[in-house]
Parts: sequence; structure tokens; C-alpha cells
Amino acid sequence: MSALRARGVAAGAAALTVVAGLGVRTVTDGAVAKYAGDALYTVLICALVTLCAPRARPLAVAGAGLGISWAVELLQLTGVPAELSRHSAVARLVLGSTFNAPDLLWYAVGAAAAWAVCAATTSGARAPRTAASR
Repeated sequence: MSALRARGVAAGAAALTVVAGLGVRTVTDGAVAKYAGDALYTVLICALVTLCAPRARPLAVAGAGLGISWAVELLQLTGVPAELSRHSAVARLVLGSTFNAPDLLWYAVGAAAAWAVCAATTSGARAPRTAASR
């Protein structure tokens, strides 16, 4: 897959992920909405990583998405995101405000889902062509 096409697919995936997150919040609430939102947060980060590095392998994309998600969650232990969230809705959406250990698991679920989709959609692009497939 070309870098331009990969970026287009990643942009579409990012938009679809935002719509899915808003949809989950619309039709449900409580723990289901919260933890689905956590997983989708990491999926969105993976899509954004792909936008920045369209030739990255699926495992690298998922690892980067998971690492960024975990870093943001652990940053919440400092209180900095909570303070920023008091002043900005964008900061609240991007950084959250309160550390919650189970979020770390749900970020991993999102990274695994992103890896699976990325691997499935790029496996054909990386497969060598054989004489029979020409």
C-alpha cells in the first residue's frame, strides 16, 4: 500500500473511530461507555500514528499507540492533566484528569484491536507476488 493511500485509510479510520466513540456515548453509559472509550482512544492514537508513519508495521503502530495511551494515563498521577482539564475541554478529552488503573487494560484491548485490523489490511500489501497471482 502506498504511503498516500495508507494515510487516507488512517484518516478514514480516525474519523470512524471518533464517530464510534460518540456513538457509544450516545447509546450507553457507565462502565461500558467508559471502557469502550478507553479502547477507542488507543485505536484513534494508532490511526494517528499511521498518519505520521504510514509505512510502520502493525506491531509498531499498536505498540506506539499503547505506549502513548499508557504515558497519558500515568501522567494523570502527577495532577497536571487535572489542572489543564479544569481550563480546557480539549485537554480534558485528550489528557483526561484522573488515573484509573483498569484503563491500562482497556488501552491494551484497543491496541490489540488496532493491530488486528492493521495486520489484516496490510498483509496482502506485503505479500510477495507469485507467478500464479500475476
